[in-house]
Amino acid sequence: MSAESVKSGIAAVDEYLDTGYAKVVGMSSRFAAAVCCGLLRLQTDLGVKGPVAEIGTFEGRFFIALAHALADGEKALGIDLFDWPNPQVIDRFEANCAKHGVPEAKRITWRADSRTMKPEDLLAKLGGARVRLFHVDGEHSRHALTRDLELATTVLGEGGVIVLDDMLHPGYPTLMIAVQDYLQRHPEMVVLCIIDRETIVAATKFVICQAAWFKRYEEKLLEAFKDNVWPLGADFEPHWCLVLSLDTRLADIV
Repeated sequence: MSAESVKSGIAAVDEYLDTGYAKVVGMSSRFAAAVCCGLLRLQTDLGVKGPVAEIGTFEGRFFIALAHALADGEKALGIDLFDWPNPQVIDRFEANCAKHGVPEAKRITWRADSRTMKPEDLLAKLGGARVRLFHVDGEHSRHALTRDLELATTVLGEGGVIVLDDMLHPGYPTLMIAVQDYLQRHPEMVVLCIIDRETIVAATKFVICQAAWFKRYEEKLLEAFKDNVWPLGADFEPHWCLVLSLDTRLADIV
């Protein structure tokens, strides 16, 4: 199965994924974007409302997809230092958003360092609204991920989810330690699913949700992405969760 065959179920998102996603410079997976935006659609169906937030927007590839998945009146908050590879990256981000149909009224661009950010400052940027999906793609160190996870958890709304980029990446092996430590500190949070990588660049994502919402989301994801369910799932000892992949084969051992 190709990434192009996987759809979010939201017309504006799927049009962007088909015609614009690859044209925006970035490293995020198209497959993961379709799944995450599909999850936003499922949230809307379940009555979960609110803005989305992203740490590490870069030039806006994943951010634009998330923004197109929002309901009327909801906003997308993009947080980045906007200093790499040069200061003009913020201009390219703004231009990409405008070109691909995300108007200023629907987005908030915030040049800031998430590692020193206070939850109350983030909530103030959103007018007090709590986040329904928080995509974390910031500095890839244990310390930074730990801070970003705590920030995201504090501002999350009821039924909200946290999406972590570049999990299980060979270049960042210690990030998994930060995730495991986080899950031990927060027994109210569980991994909902693993979105398998397309390539080493378009890497794996973890989706974390509130434990009380796990079964509702799992049931909906099984239905929406039934062709992408890897049969064995993932063991988080003792918690099990879905693995969604473009390759659902099992090893041939006979």
